[in-house]
Amino acid sequence: MSIPVTVSITRRVDPAQEDQMLAWLRAGFELAERFEGFLGSGWVRPTPGSSEWHMLYRFASQEALQAWELSAQRRWWLDSARGFVDEASREHRTGIEGWFDEPSSVDVQDLRTAAPAPPRWKQMCAIFLVFFPLSVLANYLAKDFANGWWLPLRVLLTVGVMTPVMTYLALPWITRLLAPWLNSARKA
Repeated sequence: MSIPVTVSITRRVDPAQEDQMLAWLRAGFELAERFEGFLGSGWVRPTPGSSEWHMLYRFASQEALQAWELSAQRRWWLDSARGFVDEASREHRTGIEGWFDEPSSVDVQDLRTAAPAPPRWKQMCAIFLVFFPLSVLANYLAKDFANGWWLPLRVLLTVGVMTPVMTYLALPWITRLLAPWLNSARKA
């Protein structure tokens, strides 16, 4: 049985070279994903503007990892970063712990800085638009079904039903529906 291997690398780059680093990272990901046994990769920065970039990539086995690490494609890719990227640390990990490092505030899929969250008042409006009608409906239905129940138990029932409906159906639906408004630029 082969054991997946995760490689964790910390690289340093001048924050002024961010555009070059992003292009370099994408090129490396596209090369690595062509190799047998490639399971994925991620790139994060602890904070925007940080000189440290953390990379994780994972292969299905030590053999698959070695094929990538010894490849001419990887050598070319690493050579293309000379002069603006320095490797600070490298660690090989096996098992699941390789994917559960410190969280980051940056999107690991394409390294764009995460979009700012909509203003809280807009989030509140979106939640209200689904919470109020669902709450009315749940309480209306519970009045007949759980009429004589102790109030905390009746509330537990309605919240227990509403929470998954809100989380998996209603909020994703209203967020998609209101996305243009939620994500519209703030006027100065």
